[in-house]
Amino acid sequence: MDPDVKYIPKMQLLSLDEYIRVIKIAMSLGINKLRITGGEPTLYPRLDDLLEQVGKLGLKDIALTTNGSIIRSQWASRWKSLGLNRVTVSLDTLNSQRKDAITRSHTSLTTVIKAIDALRDAELAPVKVNAVIMRGVNDDEVVDFADFAKEHEVDMRLIEFMPLDAGKRWEKRHVVSANNMLEMIKEKHNVIREEDSKTSTSMNYRFEEGNGRIGFIASVTQAFCGACDRMRMMADGTVRPCLFSDEEWSVRALLRGNASDDDLRQFFVNAMWQKSIGHGMDRDDFQRPEKTMSRIGG
Repeated sequence: MDPDVKYIPKMQLLSLDEYIRVIKIAMSLGINKLRITGGEPTLYPRLDDLLEQVGKLGLKDIALTTNGSIIRSQWASRWKSLGLNRVTVSLDTLNSQRKDAITRSHTSLTTVIKAIDALRDAELAPVKVNAVIMRGVNDDEVVDFADFAKEHEVDMRLIEFMPLDAGKRWEKRHVVSANNMLEMIKEKHNVIREEDSKTSTSMNYRFEEGNGRIGFIASVTQAFCGACDRMRMMADGTVRPCLFSDEEWSVRALLRGNASDDDLRQFFVNAMWQKSIGHGMDRDDFQRPEKTMSRIGG
């Protein structure tokens, strides 16, 4: 948890019915994939109700991102039966001695790995495991992450360090490029590039032998802004079309002010038209967003 985390007052959070209405509006505009993030979505007291309702809407894909701290095998099986398709687990180190310092969590590494295996066994696949790679912090584990992907038969995604950290310590010199990470892995493993969809955020590779995959998210060195078709909505109804921008608008007032479905559709269309052509991290005047990933959702 971020050291200076501030909880949003409950009255400012959207209700379950409001979440469902927004999702239906998004679907009417052609959106067919949903990812539930946080914070930590497994702490949401009505998560099962949310999954049950969205599972009946006909979405192409429903995914959830978690830190894996409190997942049980029976939960994974239940979520699968309710309609959840996939789960992504955040795990920035495989070194138990440095885990607490990196994640600011006292959940043991063993607990998270057991959660990953439980999700895989429940066929919430492919289970994706995200690791943000930071120079001088965990870049010595890149090959270990590749080994982990093969051993646990998961999609390991290595992410370039982005300016969304709570400590606001991001500098370009701390970024380990996707190309650099790939070269490290190739020293031990033979990997084959896969054909990714046009809107994929990751460059994916499979092992020549064995299961599991490796993906690289090169948001800093190989930006994919031009192909980005994603929209984020925070728990309080704040909509942000770009992860790296401070431009955002709240749909909550419309939801609680008797706005029509057409009004809501126009709101989201207007927001999408505000998507930037690029995040600008390569410019000297780049300004990092004020909100961190835990608040925005990722």
